Amino acid sequence: MEVYLNLKKIGKNVLLAVCDSELLGRTLKEGKIVFQVKDEFYKGRKATVEEAVDMINNSTIVNLVGENCVGKAIARGYVHPEAVLKIQGIPHAQIVKL
Repeated sequence: MEVYLNLKKIGKNVLLAVCDSELLGRTLKEGKIVFQVKDEFYKGRKATVEEAVDMINNSTIVNLVGENCVGKAIARGYVHPEAVLKIQGIPHAQIVKL
């Protein structure tokens, strides 16, 4: 399974944004939540979901959108299942390392 990943250095932080490839450019809506899977934030390069999740170790801020990348992050113990927000049925998770 392929995902898009975008890695950015912002000051002392390393931001990793990952989305399942089919979600790029979509807008998810649920109640008052409107979540845009924007090209400028998530579109970097295509990678395997395994490669993208491996990069969590070296990142301080992580944004994940999609069944595949969020599911793999849960399976590897990076994200607790109860910390996942579903928007229009699509899982979204954030990790912030202090």
